[in-house]
Amino acid sequence: MLDLYQSIQYAKGVGPQRAIQLERLGIYTIWDLLYHFPREYQDRSIIRPAHSFAQGDIATVRGTVISAQESKPRRGLTITKLALQEGAGTFYAVWFNQPYIKKQYPPGKKLLITGKVERRYSIPQIQVTDHEVVGEDEGLHSGRIVPIYPLTEKLNQRFMRSLLKTTLEQVGSLAEEFLPDAILDKYNLPCLPEALREIHFPERQESCQRARRRFVLEELFLFQLGLSLQKGRIHKKTKDHQYTKEILTDRLTQSLPFELTEAQKRVWQEIQEDLTSPFPMNRLLQGDVGSGKTIIAALALCKAAGAGLQGALMAPTELLAEQHAKGIQKLLEPLGLKVALLTGSTRRGRKEILQSVADGKIQVIIGTHALISEGVSYQNLGLIVVDEQHRFGVRQRAALQDKGVVPDVLVMTATPIPRTLALTLYGDLDVSVIDELPPGRQRIKTYHLSLERAGKAVGFIKQQILEGRQAYVVCPLVEESEKIDTQAAVDLYERLKKALTGFTVGLLHGRMKALEKESIMNDFRQGTLELLVSTTVIEVGVDVPNATVMVIWDAQRFGLAQLHQLRGRVGRGSYQSYCLLVGNPSTPEARERIAAMCRTQDGFDLAEEDLKLRGPGEFFGTRQSGLPEFKIANLIRDGQEIEQAKKEAEALLKINSDLKSPIYKQLFKQFARRFPGFVKYGDVS
Repeated sequence: MLDLYQSIQYAKGVGPQRAIQLERLGIYTIWDLLYHFPREYQDRSIIRPAHSFAQGDIATVRGTVISAQESKPRRGLTITKLALQEGAGTFYAVWFNQPYIKKQYPPGKKLLITGKVERRYSIPQIQVTDHEVVGEDEGLHSGRIVPIYPLTEKLNQRFMRSLLKTTLEQVGSLAEEFLPDAILDKYNLPCLPEALREIHFPERQESCQRARRRFVLEELFLFQLGLSLQKGRIHKKTKDHQYTKEILTDRLTQSLPFELTEAQKRVWQEIQEDLTSPFPMNRLLQGDVGSGKTIIAALALCKAAGAGLQGALMAPTELLAEQHAKGIQKLLEPLGLKVALLTGSTRRGRKEILQSVADGKIQVIIGTHALISEGVSYQNLGLIVVDEQHRFGVRQRAALQDKGVVPDVLVMTATPIPRTLALTLYGDLDVSVIDELPPGRQRIKTYHLSLERAGKAVGFIKQQILEGRQAYVVCPLVEESEKIDTQAAVDLYERLKKALTGFTVGLLHGRMKALEKESIMNDFRQGTLELLVSTTVIEVGVDVPNATVMVIWDAQRFGLAQLHQLRGRVGRGSYQSYCLLVGNPSTPEARERIAAMCRTQDGFDLAEEDLKLRGPGEFFGTRQSGLPEFKIANLIRDGQEIEQAKKEAEALLKINSDLKSPIYKQLFKQFARRFPGFVKYGDVS
């Protein structure tokens, strides 16, 4: 008897060579094969006479072979044509490069044929995609709702269907149900053996949809169990440090030249409750561009330092780390707190900084991944803030956590995350959202200009500079590339200097040395530079209230999230600001991105649009974002099931917090098999 977790090579009709091919599809065991779901279905259940189909239709027809012919119109191409009779009519079935067909189906054989119809001289001719012998394997490849599977080289649909059918007949009944009965009953889901039969060989469309829903909910439920288990594990830890009552945060709030928005006050209250809890904070702070997340981070770092702890803020780029350091030093150093910056480029005073961090003299340390490098040790690291956290790998965040003892963790992002992604990617985190912009912020007027009308953008920049404002021009590359037809920053900088004679124009890109970049940004902040030509190094964190124009060159080459981030570099003061998207989008997707930017400024609306356009795998522009590989669930289509799965996972763990009860034995086994090592780095999301 086959074991469900035996190697796939022992399945009937496989063997070592086929096993290698199946492994390319991620099929290593019998169980993996059963969970290799169809990517689509074709309804071949309606069998009609060939003459009733029109040119281009996909038809399923039945006929008896009456003759065969073979031709070789050119080298490497063999055409085999069978004439088949159906009632009083005749049609042809055509195969390419399958000469064995002629001998395999002699006159008298009855076949079911599926393929595309071509009408020639009034006689239907069908280019065969599938066929089967009536009475032998009827009802597997034709004459029913037929599954279409993901394949790889040297495997075909007929083999996959036959293999699945044989395997299901042999071991399908051995698949033990592991979902709780309460969930099956509540959502009217089929049991596992029935669901496997119906997902692979459905009798009706309805039964196929019901089976699919079962496997979607199953997959999401197991995943949400993992997230909820991890969240519970974090909340079981107790931290050694405490946040004593202190007045520094009150003094910081009172020193601000503005009042916190209601959303900021609400989020700050949630974070304070986490910090004073005996359990470590593990919170995600979401906020649209310009919503004021940095002041919340500063308050949290201030509270940690005031309690005698150290706080660290890690940013993905040196430019952003420097921006944070300048802003937070300005806020915290008047309160008597020592703030330092540490990046890969820090040379001057590096030894002193490292020593002062190690002995606790520096209470707040801000930097890049340099904060987790060897040689950096902390005396009492109690709080970690990770900014633009999706740009860091999970291991990098874990490495920073390991520098402390059960530290509190606040991760922040200005990339609004659609709810379905947040529930899957950050389900183990508590979530706070700043959903309100500071008062006085005006809507950034956004327009699209073709490359042919780019001169208007230059004229508009002149006009704004003459009114005392500043501008950015951003383009994708640093230097010209023969392979990519795009406008490089270096070339554009030279052109704009000529076009804007009498104005001060600066250039900024990632290949410059740190001191050079810092000098240029300081000149722009202070107004010495009126126009800054840059690559996307200014995407996040740069805050110059006097800048009112953002021109994005070759805008069609950027994702929606990136366009939104770049637009957020302006509109940070009281002046009306503008974003000009220059480019010639040539694809429907690119045109829709540009249209969406002109239509709305709501980051969450744009995030939903971006998710639909690009899919979850590319949402962040990087595949290291930690998104799970789902076999059947779809994060765009299955939003309702994600919500249901989260709800059911949390409800189950309230009853049995570790799934160790005997009644959940099979469920726990499935979870462990499906997500091995799932929680290794889970406590840092």
